[in-house]
Amino acid sequence: MLHLDKQQALEAYKQMDSIGFIQWVTDGYLAAIGGALTAENMEMLGAEQHAVLCYRYVLDEVMEGGFIQLIMNGYAPYVLEGPFPMVVKKEWGMKDFSKLLYEVKKEYHKHQEELSKDMDEDEFMAMYEQLEELNELGDDFLDEHQEEVSPLVAKMIVEELDKFM
Repeated sequence: MLHLDKQQALEAYKQMDSIGFIQWVTDGYLAAIGGALTAENMEMLGAEQHAVLCYRYVLDEVMEGGFIQLIMNGYAPYVLEGPFPMVVKKEWGMKDFSKLLYEVKKEYHKHQEELSKDMDEDEFMAMYEQLEELNELGDDFLDEHQEEVSPLVAKMIVEELDKFM
């Protein structure tokens, strides 16, 4: 398990908004493992750290281009197929957010063949119209979940620094 400086984390939490803090924490994870998550360095992070990193990927990708972008950029296996949706429900107690993730996973499975094709920018942009349900789930995250979940995740990290840092 990776260890980061707890005192710095407490100071960062006081000075940043919740999304900035989550990004700061996960930037530390990524820096410590060499910049990117790979099969070779996955074991360097603990389960809780993986969950926070999954949430970071959801934040970054969905805020930029929805769940379609998250999938197209290759994060679906890590975020949707791994234990993250269950951790959100059972460990974090966020049943509504977990339900949203399972809905995204269902849509991902339904359209996996289309989403795994190589495509140019125009074809990619057309996905937002073709996969309206998946696009709406991204809007649901941004409109209904992100503002509630991000502060809870940041607070959870600070309250249990030994798990996350």
